[in-house]
Amino acid sequence: MAAAMFRRGVELKSFFRSSWFHSSAVLQQSGPPQQRFFAPAEGVMLPAGSFKDRVAFITGGGTGLGKAMTTTLSQLGAQCVIASRKLDVLQQTADEISTQTGNKVHAVQCDVRDPHAVANCVDQMETLTGLPDVIINNAAGNFVCPSERLSPNAWKSITDIVLNGTAFITLELGKRLIQQQKGASFLAITTIYAESGSGFVVPSASAKAGVEALYKSLAAEWGRYGHRFNIIQPGPIRTKGAFSRLDPTGVFEKSMIGRIPTGRLGKPGEIANLAAYMSSDYATWMSGAVIRFDGGEYVSMAGEFNELKRVTPEQWKMMEAMIRGTKGS
Repeated sequence: MAAAMFRRGVELKSFFRSSWFHSSAVLQQSGPPQQRFFAPAEGVMLPAGSFKDRVAFITGGGTGLGKAMTTTLSQLGAQCVIASRKLDVLQQTADEISTQTGNKVHAVQCDVRDPHAVANCVDQMETLTGLPDVIINNAAGNFVCPSERLSPNAWKSITDIVLNGTAFITLELGKRLIQQQKGASFLAITTIYAESGSGFVVPSASAKAGVEALYKSLAAEWGRYGHRFNIIQPGPIRTKGAFSRLDPTGVFEKSMIGRIPTGRLGKPGEIANLAAYMSSDYATWMSGAVIRFDGGEYVSMAGEFNELKRVTPEQWKMMEAMIRGTKGS
């Protein structure tokens, strides 16, 4: 009996290894088969004119997810103001989106790490458009690094952009909006590991967790002024800037897809639609919410036994026989 059990164990390990290599090869060639059930729809979701006569302010709006969200809001009628440090990139994006949608997009240079620069940026925006109805704190910085190799400057560069930058923008705009008795929707883009923490991106995880605490706190405190605060935690969405710093060799993308139950990465247009909804009049009862938007990646990684999805029917038969053959507790 013991010899048979041992042989079954050896065979099971062999099955696991062969199944792992086979599934990895298939993944590299074509991606998981279930992705056909989860095809992305990136067309604009909300009715035309949903943001007519509204002003939207988006930090980091010149590239990546910020650009996607700006495009969608502009298509829906918003007059958008985008801000970041690189004015040339901003202006190019502003011109491109304005031409595409027919709605003016303004480019305002701003280093969110500097509270004086933030105040100047808001001054410019007030002159151009008035104070915004929608604020999306999207500007971020991140890179992978073993924590024992982090310098104080590396820590500060990320936390200054992500946490301090979000706080400076939010507080400057919030105080002016309160003074003018104007309501607004605030939205922050964080990450799924703001909730769990993550090695190798410790400054980002810490700063994003701080952003979430800031927004949940202000949702409770500033609702009386007509302000609501919500958070999106995206999973992996391919953008040139983010992936060049977080997956420079391209090695991790395949493993990411392998652990996402929907079998694919997210698309910028998908998060743009979610951001537009959460910032719209269709979501005025939503405040203090944290929306995880990751194809199921977080819960897939969290479950203790979720890796058993790799077990084949043949392996289950062998395991069931081993379990039935086990005596005692």
